[in-house]
Amino acid sequence: MKLSSNPAQKHTYRPFTFSILSIALAMAFALIPAPMARAQSQSSGEPSEPQPAGQAYQTLHLANLTQQNEANDIVTDLRNMLPRARIYYVATQQAISIRGGEDDIALAQKILAEIDQPRKAYRLTYTFTETDGSQRADPQRYSLIVVPGKTTLFRRGSKVPIVTGVSKENSNELSQVQYEDIGLHIEADIEGVRLHTKVEQSSLAEERSVLGAQDPVVQQTYLDGMSTLEQGKPMVLGSLDIPGTGRRQQIEVSAEAIP
Repeated sequence: MKLSSNPAQKHTYRPFTFSILSIALAMAFALIPAPMARAQSQSSGEPSEPQPAGQAYQTLHLANLTQQNEANDIVTDLRNMLPRARIYYVATQQAISIRGGEDDIALAQKILAEIDQPRKAYRLTYTFTETDGSQRADPQRYSLIVVPGKTTLFRRGSKVPIVTGVSKENSNELSQVQYEDIGLHIEADIEGVRLHTKVEQSSLAEERSVLGAQDPVVQQTYLDGMSTLEQGKPMVLGSLDIPGTGRRQQIEVSAEAIP
């Protein structure tokens, strides 16, 4: 069979071909939205499984207990008390997030309201009484304000230069010096009803180091211990030898809550 080359006959096929192409494209576009919707739901990060009925989510912000170790302890206690709930600490928000039943969330709110209270500060008064045999000198007292969970430092004395090295530059000797704190050092912190105290006494000895006449010898004694905090009742922590002398110091502390 011989095909005609008449242009009019060729034009009779174009409308039919265009209509088939249009229908094919329409069907293809009709099938595209469903896979895209599934892909978007998978990439959104939402759980594919529905949440259990009766579950709720709550963020409980902390006002006073903002230390990492304190928050970790609270989360551990809440998880033990509410094993069915999911509980996490969000450090950037200083808050605890909880997902669970309404009863679990209500109980967590009640517990945090009782625990997350303003910190009670204490005024600690350390009394140092020096003795030389049977003679007692007038006591010296130092007061520190201590907040539970934080360390308070007290220093009294002077900074002594100590040569740590010598370097040469253009035939000149350059000494490398660092400064050492000499005197009384008190460090105190409170955890619950426990008081941790560290007292250090230091002084310069009359003798010199064998390394050189410019190197002093530092004498040190210190006391480091735990005790039970009792308000308004002086408590003896111990006694220290005063470096370089035959005298001793008895150390006691009394605590007073600051309203």
